[in-house]
Amino acid sequence: MGKFKLMVLMLIASILMLAACGKDDDKSSGSAGETGDAGYNLVKKGKFTFAASGVYKPFSFEEDGELTGFDIEIGNALAEKLGLESNPVTNPFETILQGLVGKKFDAIIGSMAYTKERAKQADFTEPYYYSGGMVFVAKDNDEIKSPDDLKGKKIGVVAQSTYEPPAKELSDNVQYYTSDVVALKDLTVKGRLDGVITSDVVGFEAIDNGFEIKEVGKPMWVEQASIAVHKDNPELTKALDKALQELVDDGTYKEISEKWFGRNLLDIDLEGVELLE
Repeated sequence: MGKFKLMVLMLIASILMLAACGKDDDKSSGSAGETGDAGYNLVKKGKFTFAASGVYKPFSFEEDGELTGFDIEIGNALAEKLGLESNPVTNPFETILQGLVGKKFDAIIGSMAYTKERAKQADFTEPYYYSGGMVFVAKDNDEIKSPDDLKGKKIGVVAQSTYEPPAKELSDNVQYYTSDVVALKDLTVKGRLDGVITSDVVGFEAIDNGFEIKEVGKPMWVEQASIAVHKDNPELTKALDKALQELVDDGTYKEISEKWFGRNLLDIDLEGVELLE
C-alpha cells in the first residue's frame, strides 16, 4: 500500500473516531429528556433544585451543617420519585418567590401557601399539607383572648408571608421577622411583642419545645401549603403532582409527616373550613 493511500485511510479513521466521540458528547450535554431530565427545564441538569428558607423549624432548618426538616425530606423523596438528584437550597422567604421567577431554583418547597396573587407569578401543585393561621401570645397574657384583641397592638410576622395582611388589618404596629421561631421567642420577652400570627403547626411545635406561649382561639383560616414551580416548567408541575400522590399512596408521606409532627398533615376535615385564597 502506498504512503498516500495509508495517509488517506488514517485520516478517514480519525474522522470516524471524532464523529463517534461527538455522538457521546451529545449524549452527555444533550437536551433535557435525553439525560434523564424527562423534558423538565431544570436549572441544573439531572438535579431537582428546590428552595426553602432554612429558618422555619421543623419544616426547614440547618443541623450539623445540613439542611433538614419536613419540607426538605418531602423534597428529597419527590426527587427520588422523579429519578433526579435532590439539591435543596436556602433563600430568605421574603424574596423566595422572586428567586423562583428568576430561575435560581426549580421549585419552592418551603411551606408556601397557595394564593391567587402568588399564582400570577408561579404554578402550584396540589397541597402537600394544610395548616391554620393562628394567633399566639405569651403564656401569662390574659388580655388577648381573640384576634380582635390585637387591634392596635404590636404584632410579629414574617415579611411577605400570608400572615402579614391580617396583621396589618389589625394594627399599624407590625414587627417584621425572617423567622417565625424568632418571633415566637420574642413573645416571651416582656414588652417586645403582644402577639404573633403564624402557622398553628409551628406554634404548637414551639410549645412542645418549651416556649412559654399559648394559642388564642381557633385558626383564623386554613392554608394550602403547595409546591411553587416556574411557569415555564408545566411538565415538572405535573410530574410533582404525580410523585406526591405516589408518596401518599405508598405511605412515605405519612411516615415523614408522623416523624416530624406525630400526625398526618394532609389528614384534615375541610368541611366548612375557610381556605385561604
